[in-house]
Amino acid sequence: MLETMLKFLLDLLFPKHSLTGYEGEWITDRERQLLRLYPIRLDKQLLRKKNIRSLDCLIAAGSYASSPLLKKAIRTFKYKRIPELGPELASHIVKSLPGLLLLPSTMKNSEIVLCPVPLHWTRMFQRGFNQAHILAEEIGKQRQWSVLSLLKRTRSTGHQAWRNKEERLTAVLDAFTSTTKNPPPCVLLVDDISSTGATLEACAKALKKAGVKYVAGLVIAYG
Repeated sequence: MLETMLKFLLDLLFPKHSLTGYEGEWITDRERQLLRLYPIRLDKQLLRKKNIRSLDCLIAAGSYASSPLLKKAIRTFKYKRIPELGPELASHIVKSLPGLLLLPSTMKNSEIVLCPVPLHWTRMFQRGFNQAHILAEEIGKQRQWSVLSLLKRTRSTGHQAWRNKEERLTAVLDAFTSTTKNPPPCVLLVDDISSTGATLEACAKALKKAGVKYVAGLVIAYG
């Protein structure tokens, strides 16, 4: 009863607004229909051409540049601090996996571990949550994969969105370290967006150094 009243008061004082401005929901059924995405897969060969040496594969639910509604959803989730959008966005990642997540034949489904890209504690304090962790937890629920925090960010790297490719690669160089002494053979890194792949590459490098054999990246959007 008390929880219901509190929810009513919060909705009254801070009404929900959807991606296109409708009141009462964070996302409407119509917006879900409009949010039709075309998954993207970057294999090892293509990643190496982009100077991404440690990441074995990158899968994105859609293109950041070509989907204004997806861009709005990610920015609302992350910068307007609406974690309730996390499960909705994670479901698009899950839908993109069949046929695109091609693991080595020696890897078993039970060996797959999801690892959210960590935030520095200062950014975590500002935002109040790690969007990558919310996404990983939901993907784990839907695919029955374990979620483990295998990485630690050793220093703040600032806002990557304001940098060019070379600056991004330099900013995250050796910014992550592994926290596990028993690395799983297969890790799927989870983040909200990948532009140049610099952050995922830095994370994959740390995991490979710790002994992980295969590292793929899963994101909502690429570009």
